[in-house]
Amino acid sequence: MELKLFGTTEQGENVYRATLRGGGLTANIINWGAVIQDLRLEGHDKPLVIGFEDFDDYLNYSSYFGATAGRCANRICEGKFEIDGKTYQLERNEKGVTHLHGGSNGIAKRLWQFVETTENSATLEIVDPDGQAGYPGNCTIRATYTLKDDGVLSVVYTSTVDQPCPVNICQHSYFNIGNNDDTLDHEIMIAADHYLPTDDDQIPTGEIAPVDGTPFDLRELKSMKQMDQGKQVLYDHNFCLSDKRVDKRKVVEVRCPTSGLAMDVATTEPGVQFYAAFKLAGKPPGLDGRAIGPFGGFCLETQVWPDAVNHPDFPEAVLRPGEVLVQDTDYIFRRI
Repeated sequence: MELKLFGTTEQGENVYRATLRGGGLTANIINWGAVIQDLRLEGHDKPLVIGFEDFDDYLNYSSYFGATAGRCANRICEGKFEIDGKTYQLERNEKGVTHLHGGSNGIAKRLWQFVETTENSATLEIVDPDGQAGYPGNCTIRATYTLKDDGVLSVVYTSTVDQPCPVNICQHSYFNIGNNDDTLDHEIMIAADHYLPTDDDQIPTGEIAPVDGTPFDLRELKSMKQMDQGKQVLYDHNFCLSDKRVDKRKVVEVRCPTSGLAMDVATTEPGVQFYAAFKLAGKPPGLDGRAIGPFGGFCLETQVWPDAVNHPDFPEAVLRPGEVLVQDTDYIFRRI
């Protein structure tokens, strides 16, 4: 497949884009951040993800739009953890307090290399070096995007390390399967009996709380526009799908009755971070000139639970030499 120039980094490095087609989908993948820059479904006029037409907008305005986050996605409390009796301090890149998505120069904001491309698939690779943002050892990560039959976007991340280290890779697309600039007309189901309450820094408190009787009970389809005591519920929480990685199964369904589209999520992962993108503001227009504002998309980040490295009763987050971490998620688009 021919790779097309998409832009140039501030260091003068060329950023390339691959266009994949299959199963009624078309996806554009760029090698900066292994980003899904655009995603379309045949017969639906609007893009399915938030993205930018120009690369410079990613540098200046992106909130991890379509990016691959890691080496440890989500938050680590105070950027600190202990493995085998040794304490490590990571960069505290979020308000000087927490470590978020691998740091200020994590894999979501660096160049990957295209390893292989076909008509419907692209594989990219990056090596996160020893000491990057304070992480121990080298971590090699591969991302494979494949468009399969029946509207399936397959995302598979494979990781190895040469020193024990927390590793958690996730896809950070902001989806919108409707016709409006916000997603409050969408409905969502998440097959989780528990969720993680968080403190003021959005770090899990350690409680694994039941969803029963709370706005986090999304086990049946409910509107994303959930109200609690007269206020819009601001979802940015991990939903606990299982206590360890399992065989891939369906865990999320999203529907937009006004557009007639649905999206299912099937994954191997023990958690999914549902972020309703209520913080989006001050962004230039996105694909096709679409306005980007609060609730303009939703993220379903399939992953290990946040801050798991500091909670022994959370799913295992440490990857060790000789092990291969495979994180496998399908995003499935269909009409209702």
